[in-house]
Parts: sequence; structure tokens; C-alpha cells
Amino acid sequence: MSFAQLIQDAWNKQAKWLIVLRPLSWIYRGGFLLNKKLYQLGLKTSYQSPVPVMVIGNITVGGSGKTPLLIQLVNYLQSQNVRVGVISRGYGGKGPFPAYVDLESMPETVGDEPCLIVQSTGVPMVVGSNRQRSIEYLLSKHELDLIISDDGLQHWALERQIEWIVLDQNRGLGNQKLLPEGYLREPPSRLTTATVIEHASQPNSALHMHLEVAAPYLLNAMDERSFNPTDNFYAVVGIGFPQRFYSTLDSMGIHQFQCHEFPDHYDYEITDLQFEDNNPIITTEKDAVKLLPLLKQNADFKREIWVVPVEAVLSPQCYDVLHQQLQQLCIQIS
Repeated sequence: MSFAQLIQDAWNKQAKWLIVLRPLSWIYRGGFLLNKKLYQLGLKTSYQSPVPVMVIGNITVGGSGKTPLLIQLVNYLQSQNVRVGVISRGYGGKGPFPAYVDLESMPETVGDEPCLIVQSTGVPMVVGSNRQRSIEYLLSKHELDLIISDDGLQHWALERQIEWIVLDQNRGLGNQKLLPEGYLREPPSRLTTATVIEHASQPNSALHMHLEVAAPYLLNAMDERSFNPTDNFYAVVGIGFPQRFYSTLDSMGIHQFQCHEFPDHYDYEITDLQFEDNNPIITTEKDAVKLLPLLKQNADFKREIWVVPVEAVLSPQCYDVLHQQLQQLCIQIS
């Protein structure tokens, strides 16, 4: 088990030994607050985009449902004739940056999540660590009404007009400690300064979302055959919070699976998909983006790989708030 997986497991279990990391959390907090203060005092400059910016992020490390939410919002805004573009850090991609993302882009170049976002929406998208350069590149190609930043909540170098924070009810705030003792990127008080979308099946807030599962499909369609939930599966996942995927499988009546977890944004090799028997693999759409090029490079690979697609379903109040926020920015929704 890698250190990343070890500490992720400790965070999820709120292990007692994490207290030994508290001095590092104090250092992290001090550095974080100092950096933020420098921007507030104007000693560091932030970039003001000529187009309004909406940041969708979280204050926790690991998956929260942010990407499905972003995809749903982009599809909705496009249906309302809002010209929307997306920027992202492109985590896991090797560049060069800034990089324009299209249907031909490869995950190893631009990252897995950007590929998934563009494949799901067709949205204009640019990735790179320098958000200003990404926005300027995006605007050189498209006239836009709104730019959504995929993550970047703690990136104070970019000014923003709207902030949405996704909070996963299953994980909550853990031990409520900052990195690395806990998995918080910012103190819990940060939730009072933005629009918080609760990711939950039984929400406590009017602003909430849940993930709706569609029928699994074969990534490497060989012979036409229907999905059988009673099969024995290898659950292969490289996401921030794999337990959510396991819960999804359980809700689908899939109870016989062996867990094979990899770090978030993991670069798969074909050997990661090889097991002693011929039982099928089941995985997420995010992982499928990286697995598909691998399968094209290994045409002799015959094991079935099933993909579980999910779609974010937002409460009506989320759209009401979105409309109000866009109206304040003079962005018209049809």
C-alpha cells in the first residue's frame, strides 16, 4: 500500500495515530493563512477575468461529486443558451500547458477529468496551472458569458464572482483537522462564505444533489451480452473516495466484487487489469477515460470491462440560486 493510500485510509477511519501529524498541520495552516493574507493586502496580485468566473470546488481532499455536478451544470447552462467555458488544473496531465481539450485529447496530456468533462458536454475547455493563461487562451478561441473553474477554490490568484462548494455527507469533515492530520484544505468556517451543495441521498439542506446511476455499459464491447449483477467482479478504481463507488455497486445489487484501489488520477498499466481468472472488471467513467486508450494499445486484451455511468441530480433550489447569482452578473438565462 502506497503512503497516499495509507493516509487516505487513515483519514476515512479517523485513525488516532494521525495526531502525530499535527505539527505539520500547524505549518500548513500558517502557510495557507499567510498566503491568503498577502492577497487580501494586495501584496500578491490576483487576476480579474473579463468574463465572470464561477469556481466549483471543495474544502476536502478526495472525491466529493464535484465533476458530475460540473458536468450537469454545463449541460444545463448550454441548454439555456449560456455560452460557458471551463478551465481546470489538468491534474495528472503532462502538458504542455495551457492545453486545449477536445475529443481527441489524451488523459496523459490533459488529465482524466478534463477528458471526461469534454466527452460528456462538448464544452470549450483549457487546462493548466496558470489560470490566467488558461482563461486568456480560452477567450482567444471563444466568446463566452461565463467561465467555470473546475476546482481552484484555494487559488487566490484568480478572482471569482461565484463559489460553489460540494460537501459529501458520507465523508463530512472527518476529524475537522487541516492537512495532513485531516483531509481539510481549509477550516470548516470556509463553508459560511460560499454556496454549499450537500451531496447526500438523504439531505439536510435545500441545496443538495445526489448521483443517479444509469445502466452499466461495456467499455470493450466484444460480444453483445447483457449485464449480470450476480457475476463476480474486480472493482478497479482510481478515484478520491472509492467507498462511494462500492456503495453504488451495492445499491445496484452487485455484492460479489474484489476491491482493487489505486491512487486518484492513477496512470494504469495493462498489468493492473490482469488477474488469474476471467471474471469481468467494473469501474467508473473517470477510470474508463484512462482505460480506453490502454485497451486500444493492447488489442489482444479480452477481459470484459463494465463502466457504471452516473449523473448528478440537483434540487430545484440549486437552479433557483444559480439563476439569482447569474442575474446579478447580468447573465441572461433563456
